[in-house]
Formats: sequence, structure tokens, C-alpha cells
Amino acid sequence: MATSQNSAPAAVVAPRSRRRFFLAAAAFLFLTLALVAFFGVGRWLVVEDPIGNARAIVVLNGGMPVRALEAAELYRQGYAPEIWLTRTSEPGESLKSMGIPFEGEEVYSARVLIHLGVPVGAIHVLEPTIVNTADEMRVISQTLQREKDRSVILVTSKPHTRRVRLLWRKLAPRYCRAIVRPATDDPFDVRHWWRSTGDALDVVREVLGIMNAWAGLPLTRNR
Repeated sequence: MATSQNSAPAAVVAPRSRRRFFLAAAAFLFLTLALVAFFGVGRWLVVEDPIGNARAIVVLNGGMPVRALEAAELYRQGYAPEIWLTRTSEPGESLKSMGIPFEGEEVYSARVLIHLGVPVGAIHVLEPTIVNTADEMRVISQTLQREKDRSVILVTSKPHTRRVRLLWRKLAPRYCRAIVRPATDDPFDVRHWWRSTGDALDVVREVLGIMNAWAGLPLTRNR
């Protein structure tokens, strides 16, 4: 009788021990995956397509002057006969309504390109104005559809490359080809991005932007 009474608590303890073991193992696995994702996200964000000839090199808005520097170098190497720039609507429109003159980033990017030897006639600012990266992909692809050679080199910052590639594949027609290239001089630290406020903000913005693209772009107005 005593043996039967003692075995009952032992039978209860065994399932509890197994449950605690599985919970601890699951927590350890989750923590390991979280650490891998945290330390690896910087490298994951950066993609680079094989370089090749194209109709134009496009300097995506932002990251001045490193994107323009990269575009000028690609132009000097003969990968495309033209460089295209995009133009944002803000803050120019808001300042214009107050009577305050404003020169957009495309103006300074053009000056950088000219300074580096790109002819003025090879630099073109695309219309219409854009608000965010998705807008840029639409404007670039629409411009490209009017060309015989429907390929472009998209130059952007390192952490921005994966989102750019994702948005191009999502928004551009399949017969339009894009080569995504990161700016060589971009100081983004893929291995230690959390050590810099700027790099950390880039990672957060890009991860959220990629999630928005995966969700079908429910958020579209801000860059």
C-alpha cells in the first residue's frame, strides 16, 4: 500500500520535469535564433547583382554624395551612357508655399557628377516627383518602358539594396531588368551595425520597409 502511495507523486513529477525541459529548450532555441538574426541582419540586408551594361545608371534619392560617386565611377567604366536622377516632392513643395527657395538633392547629385567628369548632357532628372522608394521604382520602370534597352543599374546605399531589389521585382514589369549595386564608399558596417546610431536606424528602417513590402505595401506615403 505504501509503495502505491509513493509512486503517485513520482508519476506527477516526471511530466512536470519534461515540461520544464521542453520549455527551457524552446527558450534557448528562440534566444539562439534571435541572436543569429540580430548579428546577421546587417549582412542580410546588403545584396549586389553582377554588373553589366545597361541603358542608364540611376542614382536613387538619399545617401548623398556616396551614391552619386558610385554612379560616376560606373559611368567612367562605360556601363551606361546616361545617369538618371530622381526628385522628391518634399520639402520643396512645402517651402515653396512659404516663398522659400529650395534646391533638391538631385541638384547637388548632378553637381557631384559634373565635378567628376560626367557630361551635363548625360544627366537626366526623371519626372514625376517621388515620395518614397516604391514611387522611385514605378517612375524608373515607366521611363524604361519607353526605351529600346530596358535595363538599368540602380545605385543605392548598402542596407537599402535588399528592399530596392524586392520593390523592383514587385512593381516593375518582368521585361524591365535592374542591376542593384551598393555604393562602395557607403560606411555602413554590416558586422557591427548596432555600434552606430546611423547604422542602427538604417537597419530598423529597412527591416520595417521590407516587412511593409512583404505585406503588400499597406504603408506607402513616407520614405
